[in-house]
Amino acid sequence: MPRQAAAPETPLTLDRRTGPHGEVVLRRRGGTYEIIVNGCFLMDTSDGRSERLLIDAALARTTAAAPSVLIGGLGVGFSLAHAAAQPRWSRIVVAEREGGIIDWHRAGPLREFSEAALADPRVAVLHTDLNVHLHTADERYDALCLDIDNGPDWTVTEDNDSLYSPAGLAACRTRLTPGGILAIWSAQPSPAFEDALRRAGFEDVHTQEVPVARGVPDAVHLARNPA
Repeated sequence: MPRQAAAPETPLTLDRRTGPHGEVVLRRRGGTYEIIVNGCFLMDTSDGRSERLLIDAALARTTAAAPSVLIGGLGVGFSLAHAAAQPRWSRIVVAEREGGIIDWHRAGPLREFSEAALADPRVAVLHTDLNVHLHTADERYDALCLDIDNGPDWTVTEDNDSLYSPAGLAACRTRLTPGGILAIWSAQPSPAFEDALRRAGFEDVHTQEVPVARGVPDAVHLARNPA
């Protein structure tokens, strides 16, 4: 989720949805699309380096010959599109709880970022809450690439806090195969979250940073489920 770039254009609201988790808005500012959740900037299409790193870092660390991946959050589609462009992934599942975001990709303005990926037979998009899927699904994945808000220190909605809790991290381990990789996007590095990952039993915990034009770098927190 890249940071919002300063832009002089007045944003144009393209769609507004209200659901069980609040309001989700799609805006266009010049040539850039923005997603706003409950009045809080979530992400835009101005950059995608950290979303691509989320996928690349997990793929580079998995030892499975034909790994499967669960992407938490469809967003503007950068992570999905990047995963689908890599033939090594055998199955790509996306969990997205906001029906509006799925609609914007399937038949709306965000289709240009994800159309090819959505047509890929390896891809399945689930209209479901990531936290529910982690706790209730039967399937296990070789990688979890999670990008549902602004990170463990700055959640967009309160119920997203549970992902970073001991119970949420335990659910991540349950959904991972032995040796599987957890990659979590964050708007800033979080040493405290690294400690939480270690306490949850993960190994090889570290953070990769992505410099941004201004402010602290974006970060991808990485950890391995013990084999």
